[in-house]
Formats: sequence, C-alpha cells, structure tokens
Amino acid sequence: MKCDLHVHSYFSGPCTTPFVGRFCRESYSDPEQVYSLLGRRGMNLFTLTDHDSIEGSEKLRRHPDFFLSEELTCRMPSGTEVHIGVYDFHERQHAQLQQRRNDLVALLMYLTERRLFFSVNHIFSSVTGRREREDFAWFEEYFPAVETHNSHMLQSTNAHAATLARQWDKIAIGGSDAHALASVGTAFTEVPGARDKEEFFAGLKAGIGRVGGEYGSFARLTRDVFLIAFEMMREKSWTTLLSPLAVLVPAVTYLNYRADHSFGRLWAAQVLQQAESRKRSRWIAMPRPAAEEWV
Repeated sequence: MKCDLHVHSYFSGPCTTPFVGRFCRESYSDPEQVYSLLGRRGMNLFTLTDHDSIEGSEKLRRHPDFFLSEELTCRMPSGTEVHIGVYDFHERQHAQLQQRRNDLVALLMYLTERRLFFSVNHIFSSVTGRREREDFAWFEEYFPAVETHNSHMLQSTNAHAATLARQWDKIAIGGSDAHALASVGTAFTEVPGARDKEEFFAGLKAGIGRVGGEYGSFARLTRDVFLIAFEMMREKSWTTLLSPLAVLVPAVTYLNYRADHSFGRLWAAQVLQQAESRKRSRWIAMPRPAAEEWV
C-alpha cells in the first residue's frame, strides 16, 4: 500500500515568500484533481497536508481511502520555525493542534497523549528559515518520524535525512511535497502487505515501511514555479502585468537550490557527525565479555 504523505492543495494558503504572498498562493491544485492524479500514479491511500488547514479535505472525506492530515507551521523554543506533518486525526483535533502549534511542549504533549503519528519534514532544508542546534535535540528526543524522501529536495539532502533517521532509529517517511499537480505522487511511503489505513500505520510503526520516488532538481522546481505563476494569472488577471518578470524565475530557483544545498550540507555535517560520535561513545562504553567468554 502506497501513500504520498506530503502533498498540498489550493488550501495551503498564501505563498510564504515576502511580498509575493500578497497575490500568490502556495498551491492552486484542486483537491479532487490531486486525489484523482494520486490514484493514477499508483497511490492507494490518500491524504492532503495543507499548511495549517484541513479545508481542502471537505470534498474528499467521502472516500473511504482518504484520511485527515496537515502540515503544521510550528515555533520551536529557539524561535525558529519547523514544518511538522501530523497524520490521521479527527476534525475536532485540528483546532487543538492549531492552538498548540506555537508552543512545542504543549503540542508534543497533546500529540503523545492522543497517540497521533507525526514527523519533522525537510529537516535539512532552509525552506522554513534558520535552524539552531537545540532544534535537532528536540527532533531526536521527541519526534517518532523523519521525512527522508521529498521529491523537491536534492538527492544529497534526502540522503542526509535518511542517514540521520537510521542513526536516530526513527521511522522514515516520504512524500512529494507537491505544490503543483505535475509533482503529485512523485514520492511516497509504502508498507508492503498493508490492506487498509490501520495496517499501513501499524506497519510504519513496526519498521517495515519504505520510501521511494523521484528527487528534486532545478528543472522540476522551475517548472512548478511557472505552473503556479500560470494559475495565479488565471485567478487574478491583473497579475499578468508581472509576466515580464518570468525571465527571472530560472535564476531565482537556481539560487534557491544552491542556498538550500549549502544549508543542508552545513547542518548535516554537524548533526550527523555528532550523532555518529555519540553512537561510537556508547559502543565503547558497553561492557565487554571476559576473554574466556569469547571462546
């Protein structure tokens, strides 16, 4: 059973890029079209992870293979922001999640008490801004899952996340992070043998899940930005006045990927080295059997 555990629709709200958010949305994908396209691309379990919203799920709840999810924009104790995927909850719990998303301790207590499955998304990406070393301590101690395959992240960034998940003994999940229809279902989480949602999540927690799909690239991001811009102009005709700026899109996306690659490489070097050092220290500290016990 496959599921794209990170996919957006029209209801993810305004673009988070300064100024651009005044007239452009994060996504213009219709939820019904997302659902249909996911099915054609091999998914057999469905969800949406819009930013701090479940509004896009209204039209899809009639489907027995659909479940509620969202991507919370959370404030860390350090003051940084992080995106947390929360999966398979009830509608009434959405309000409780939103009330707690800027208080990480309260949020973690609620997620744990309600036994909700959640992950830290694009852990080595600058998409939510800066990181602090203490953020990773929270992720290691309290988060059950790490997104290790995101089809908008570079292969190297995904590889760093996968290595970290193994070192921390975390559940690995994957999703497209699609903001345009062209990218929907291009990365996924799979649990072999699962027949329904309950068995899917049970398999994930038991460690038999696996991730797969495509990786991010300059070409893919550039294409999706153009697609989003086209939909923006269809919705707000006056924005066609901005069309001459389209020549700048490739340069902007290229610089974005260069910056994101540097950000991920910097933090991966620090965090992975620290995790490996602690692992080695624990191994050295383990009691060794007497010489005769080896015989």
